[in-house]
Parts: sequence; C-alpha cells; structure tokens
Amino acid sequence: MEYTRGLHPLTEHCHAWLVPDGTWGWSNAGLITGAGESLLVDTLFDLAMTREMLDGLTPVTGDHPIRTVVNTHANGDHWFGNELVADASIIASAPTTREMLANGPELIRSLIAGEGALGRFAGHIFAPFDFSNITPTPATRSFDDELTLDVGGTEVRLLNLGPAHTAGDSVVFVPGERVLYAGDLLFIGGTPISWAGPISNWVAACDRMLGLEPEFVVPGHGPVVGTEGIHQVRDYLTWVQDEAKQRFDRGLSPEDAVRDIDLGRFASLDEHGRIAQNVLAVYYELDPGREREDTREVFRRIAELEGFTE
Repeated sequence: MEYTRGLHPLTEHCHAWLVPDGTWGWSNAGLITGAGESLLVDTLFDLAMTREMLDGLTPVTGDHPIRTVVNTHANGDHWFGNELVADASIIASAPTTREMLANGPELIRSLIAGEGALGRFAGHIFAPFDFSNITPTPATRSFDDELTLDVGGTEVRLLNLGPAHTAGDSVVFVPGERVLYAGDLLFIGGTPISWAGPISNWVAACDRMLGLEPEFVVPGHGPVVGTEGIHQVRDYLTWVQDEAKQRFDRGLSPEDAVRDIDLGRFASLDEHGRIAQNVLAVYYELDPGREREDTREVFRRIAELEGFTE
C-alpha cells in the first residue's frame, strides 16, 4: 500500500487515513463502518487537518455517519480535533481521559514559547500546526481494560495496553477483518518514545498485539504494515532496555548514558533524539524512587540531540 496522504481502504469495513511523513504531529487515523454508522479512530493535531480528514472521509461517511470516536491516547495529535466530532460518543481509556486534562494545547504553546534550544526546536516541529482556536474536547465515556463495541454489526474491540507510550494506550481491533489500529504503540520509520513507561510494559503490549494476529496494522505514525512492523518496534524497545541497563549498572547518569550509546542499526530512524526520554524511562523502571524530569527539560535534551543547540 502506498504511503500517501488521504483515505486508504483496507477491507470491507476498515479504512486508514494516512498523513505522511509521520514525524512529530503527522499522525494517522482510522475509520470502521457498519450498517448505517461508523467509528473514527482518533482525530488529528489541529482543526484544519481534522476538517480535511472529515471532508476526505465523506465518500464513506455519507452513508455511514460517525457515531463513535475512540481516542487511542492523550497526545494532542490524536485528539485536538475532537470538537469537530463532538456530537459523537467519544471514548478513551480511563487513564487517557484523565491525562487529556493536562495535555491540552496550552502545553504545546508553552514548549514553543520556551527559551533557547527548546523554543527553537518546538517552534520548528510544530510550525505547520495551528493551536490558537482549539477547544479541548476530552472523552465523554471511558473504560478500564477492555471494551467491545457493536458498530452497525461490525465487532470492534478496544484494549488498553498502557501505560507505555503514555498513561493509557488503547488499540482498536476488528477481529472479523484482522485489522489493528495501534495508535502510538507503533511508530513505523520513526523512533518510539516512552513518555510514561515502563518500557517493559510496552514490550508486553507488542506481544499482546502480535497475539491478535492482525493482517493489517495501522500505526499512529508511518505506513500501514503487517506484524513485521510490531516486531520492529519491539526490537528497538528491547535494545534500549539492554543498552540503558548496562549503563545504569555502571553508574552513569541518564545524560551520560545517552551520550555513550551508539544508535547503530537504529540511527536511520527519524527523531533519533527521543532516546533521551527512552533512557530515562528505563532508569525510572530500575530506580522507582527517581524524580521524573520535567517535560520541557526532556524536550530540551531531545532538541540538542537533534542539532538545536543553546
């Protein structure tokens, strides 16, 4: 399947909305149809992008209006467009629903307003998006671990496999058609980032996804893949675990550990600077009492690794 912007049919009832190039903020969504209705998996980072998507979905949603929206997690590029589908039932896991309250557009604006490398980096990666007129519209219905929905006769399973990337990471699985919408548990072509962790739980989430035996896998970022994409992300995560633990055991600080790690076969991934947060995630798991770094400080470290110096 070509990795091009727009609507891509996968099976009789499942579609993907893809947004290359999959780097910061350029996320995918999904659409699942049944008799007379549909379910939207995620909205996009701003209102213009979400309107473009909703307009692009009309060949399908004209006969199958969106009655349900599922937000896979609380990062804004997967829910900031919710106000445009506020008439639908908006569902997210309970941890995601709580985390949305602290992950609104004001957080992004504060990063852009940061000083030095932080502000220049955030301004660069978020420049294409407009956060000025977004009304945060969090989920109106939540679930804990698993929820099964009937979308006009199409069975849809929601599974909360977090915390991993964020506090709550839901996947949406259509068992009758073997289609998995993985949210940001999968970055294909880009570097995964474990904001919440633990990474060991993310590895377990990969195993859960593999156990579903999907044929089509729609990642949060990147092209549609098969199960090989899940293995790719799992390989990166276990590599980070091993490399970070070796340096933790040697007594290195997280920053020194990052400088000491050779990215090797993962150097070609986009957003390689995210290793700064991923090493921290391993250190937090190995030392549960460690104080967590402020998000702005982590972005500053990522910025420096990406070439944005003070």
